Amino acid sequence: MSTNAMKENVSARPPVTSFSEDESLFRSTVREFAEARLKPLVKKMDEEGAFQKDLLKEFFELGIMGIEIPEEYGGAGGSFFMAVLAVEELSRVDPSIGVIVDVQNTLVNNVFLRWANETQRKKYFPRLAKGSVGAYALSEATSGSDAFALTTRAEERPDHFILNGRKLWITNAKEADVFILFANANPPAGYKGITAFIIEKGFQGFTVGKKEDKLGIRASSTCELLLDDCIVPKENVLGKVGIGYKIAIETLNEGRIGIGAQMTGLAQGAYEAALAYTKERHAFGREISQFQAVQFQLAEMAIDIECSRTLTYNSARMRDAGVPFVKEAAMTKYLSSMMAERVTSMAVQLLGGYGYTKDYPVEKFYRDAKIGQIYEGTSNMQLQTIAKLVLSE
Repeated sequence: MSTNAMKENVSARPPVTSFSEDESLFRSTVREFAEARLKPLVKKMDEEGAFQKDLLKEFFELGIMGIEIPEEYGGAGGSFFMAVLAVEELSRVDPSIGVIVDVQNTLVNNVFLRWANETQRKKYFPRLAKGSVGAYALSEATSGSDAFALTTRAEERPDHFILNGRKLWITNAKEADVFILFANANPPAGYKGITAFIIEKGFQGFTVGKKEDKLGIRASSTCELLLDDCIVPKENVLGKVGIGYKIAIETLNEGRIGIGAQMTGLAQGAYEAALAYTKERHAFGREISQFQAVQFQLAEMAIDIECSRTLTYNSARMRDAGVPFVKEAAMTKYLSSMMAERVTSMAVQLLGGYGYTKDYPVEKFYRDAKIGQIYEGTSNMQLQTIAKLVLSE
């Protein structure tokens, strides 16, 4: 894209904090759903560490599982920015739900949009838009930040591949029917042998393993995947053999913006709970919100959240405008995750002893926030990416 074209695209973007009529309506619809339907279930799902599956049907009916999928395939035909709004609003009530919708839209659907051929789109998009949950399987026991040190192998046969290996920490794995899974089809070539495959839950040799017992986002399933001579048809290769590394790198950029939305939403939820408490709690004859020390903490929280939201929205707008956004995505992921831990910690502090109990939501938000600095690229990896791009400018 030429410099002039890039400038035209940027100038054509709506201002970061403005919304079209469709975006505003969509956001309010998701918020109303989260408040009415999800909020009463948050505590139960967290305690049981399990997602209430009957909610999935409602997610699909609401259209939040196929936001960017074109209407011709049964999707909503919306923008990436709308997906970000959905993740933020859901995470404001329960980040566990936010990440389910995030992975579906910013990773799985996004991969199909960018890399699937027309046959694959016709086969999988209607399912992903109307009833099938997707998962993204890259990480392994020895392949986290060093994502391309993966050991899962794909052996080519005349009309299919045989996959063997084990994936760990796969979000949505328990509920998913469709998996984007990465394996090396040519180990001597190193990362250039990595290939992306579309795997269905019923494929021979494919098993969803144990669910992890996590600190936070407990309703969201995080499981291992086992491949024991798993048979995958050749038509289920995404893109072509050997470009899986490119697919993974580019897809995760959008995913990091999604995590920014999740962290912004959960911080907003914690802030609102803390703000309400300071107006109800009395000490020394007045609301504690009247004390300057409390006011300053609330002000810092509001500033932090707004900075994160603005950066997240800007990155999403840049992605929709088709301009480079890798640096901004990394900044979004880093800043939002650090912000979320700071804001939720302050929320617990403002509630005092009550904040440390499970009777108030801030305790859960605090636990949920930590994962933001770990998955889809640790904070250190984001700093490395940012530094590299800054130094190359």
